[in-house]
Amino acid sequence: MKQKYLFTFFLFCFLMIAAPVNAQEAARAPQRTEIPIDGLSIYPNPVTGGKVYISTTKNQEKEIEIYNVLGKPVQKTRLRGREMDVSSLTPGIYILKIQEGKARATRKLVVK
Repeated sequence: MKQKYLFTFFLFCFLMIAAPVNAQEAARAPQRTEIPIDGLSIYPNPVTGGKVYISTTKNQEKEIEIYNVLGKPVQKTRLRGREMDVSSLTPGIYILKIQEGKARATRKLVVK
């Protein structure tokens, strides 16, 4: 009989810890919604000539950040056209964060 009470007590404690305190607190959790970039195209990927072309439907100015796989920023630029020079990057895998207006996108870039 003691074992059933002990089991019930531990189960109750676990559920109290795992459950949110109230609905308002759960609603306050930050919501991450990303507005996609229409018609985003990144080519060639993998990059072999030191140039990568980034085009979109709107073709507005883009802010581009490049990170290595450890999350360290390695390049940041504003792109007004389509052509971006990545010849300074060593061969490897990188993460591109692209922002065009309020729209954002994250893509993988391979440099050979």
